[in-house]
Amino acid sequence: MCLRESGEMYLETVLLLSQSGEPVRSLDVANHLGFSKPSVSRAMGKLKSEDYIKIDKLGYITLTQKGESIAKKILEKRFVLKELILKLGVDEKTAATDACRIEHVLSDETFNALKNYQDKK
Repeated sequence: MCLRESGEMYLETVLLLSQSGEPVRSLDVANHLGFSKPSVSRAMGKLKSEDYIKIDKLGYITLTQKGESIAKKILEKRFVLKELILKLGVDEKTAATDACRIEHVLSDETFNALKNYQDKK
């Protein structure tokens, strides 16, 4: 199954929040993204049913290997894209916003080409 942008954003958010070392719950994801708790709960249920996340009895969310792999890939895209955009002279806030938007539609082929280009510079 191919995840949509919203699914990728949820996985990415779970990864970012979990990096603090604190357990992650749907409410944390909702607060971080500014979404309603019911919307996040529905999305988490879907991600769980598709084996991207696990939710324990206390409601704590962890990424499965499959979910973590996707989240890390999306974060890498954001980082590389932001760095490239900053090198073009765009301000930090705009670069971060644009990178976040682009990361979800950029093909792996184009991303790898951009990454290789950046590595050569």
